[in-house]
Amino acid sequence: MLFRLTYLFSNRSKKEFLRQLSHLLGFYPGKIGLYAAALTHRSVKEKASENNERLEYLGDAILGGIIADYLYMKYPYKGEGFLTEMRSKMVNRQTLNEIAIKMGLKRITSFNNNDGSLRTSQIFGNALEAVVGAIYVDKGYAAAKQWVQQKIILPYLFVEELESVEINQKNKLFSWANRNGRLLEFETLEERIENGRRLFTVGAVVDGEVIAEGKAFNKKDAGQIAAQQAVERLSLG
Repeated sequence: MLFRLTYLFSNRSKKEFLRQLSHLLGFYPGKIGLYAAALTHRSVKEKASENNERLEYLGDAILGGIIADYLYMKYPYKGEGFLTEMRSKMVNRQTLNEIAIKMGLKRITSFNNNDGSLRTSQIFGNALEAVVGAIYVDKGYAAAKQWVQQKIILPYLFVEELESVEINQKNKLFSWANRNGRLLEFETLEERIENGRRLFTVGAVVDGEVIAEGKAFNKKDAGQIAAQQAVERLSLG
């Protein structure tokens, strides 16, 4: 059951929200409440029907399928391993989060601004997945596929460049450590419950010193974020 848009966005203009949403989507939404939920984080609405967790779950699956289809058609002679790695590069959480921010999702996503941990997590990428889920429910698979291709793949995911990108930043960091005789470890620095979910802080530790940290709702993502931060700090490129 859809809920009232004004209930979710009581602190902002409904008209302005619809204007920004329509501009972002490129079309006027039908089931507006779906998009309101897609752009609402659990930190401000805990009820499952009012936040984006269910739509994120759906959108993650739909987006993964669309990307898989795109790669399958683009690379007719490539094997499963290549296609799987390329898909991982295109839909990893950090990439989606960066795309969501560039698209302007941050400006219309409702979340608890007083929670500092949310600013270093991947909530905007999650919101983007939820938007894909909302489009699928509202307009159908064909419309969702077209939207992903036009609004995400073509403007932001340059597959020819991604072919040479090393997605596993941990591997890059371990290679550097081995070449330079350094001891590299990834340690869980903190684990706590954040809005009903476990939030992990993982540190990239070189010779006993924490040189970078990453926060995410699973250890693997947190470790990759920490590795990415470390790679940037060490100018490993």
